[in-house]
Amino acid sequence: MTKNEYTFPEAKSIIVSGDIHGDFNLLVNKVCVQYQMRDTLVVVAGDCGFGFENKGYYDNIVKRNAKRMNECNNWIVFIRGNHDNPAYFDGRAFMHKRFMAAPDYSILKACGHTILCVGGAISIDRKYRQDSWAHNVGKQRGHVETGAFSKNYYWNDEAPVYSRAALEIINENFAIDLVITHTAPSFCELQSKNGLCCYAYDDNALIDDVARERATMDEIYDTLKYQNHPITHWFYGHFHQSWHSAIDGILFKMLDIMEFYEIR
Repeated sequence: MTKNEYTFPEAKSIIVSGDIHGDFNLLVNKVCVQYQMRDTLVVVAGDCGFGFENKGYYDNIVKRNAKRMNECNNWIVFIRGNHDNPAYFDGRAFMHKRFMAAPDYSILKACGHTILCVGGAISIDRKYRQDSWAHNVGKQRGHVETGAFSKNYYWNDEAPVYSRAALEIINENFAIDLVITHTAPSFCELQSKNGLCCYAYDDNALIDDVARERATMDEIYDTLKYQNHPITHWFYGHFHQSWHSAIDGILFKMLDIMEFYEIR
């Protein structure tokens, strides 16, 4: 049995959210106040915003919102995006009763569904982020914290990772019917390279790295299909648009920033 299995027996509904880009308090407000959700598992499909502030900032978010989340009996699971420090997604660094950053290849079980979560993507603006951080460090004249949870604008190990070993273990123990990732297989939107080409002028490896990102997701998709998992839905964010299409019996759904989709 995979060690990264999380069950939510009290959950009565599941919501998938697009990127939130650090708007943690707004997310809780939308879930608990604006939409008055109760007994709900919310899964954020990456680009949560972990790493742009000190670690204590994220622990304070938990403290600030714990009462509201407890009263509503809701849970939020965060999947790793490219705009997230992977150190938070090791299954230990950010694991609370109502908030958790799930490691790649985690399994979530709720409302009769078995959900596979895989994070990661390539930042097309990575050169700009690296340069901006270097400029920021220069202004601080070397007085910059270092360590796994130190602030930054970019993380080198942002790409999704194909793990045949993890998928084999999962296949032995689970039948996956829902997949939530940050980016998507190559046959899904977005297909346009217009914005990508603009950034590629200053980043010679960018187009190849993005192609590898999508190829990694293809490998995950092909393996799951080969293993005959009964997948009905595949959700992802990353592209900041809304789109959906049924492909080979699976509904692929791209979620815009802070867009919600309720799993029936």
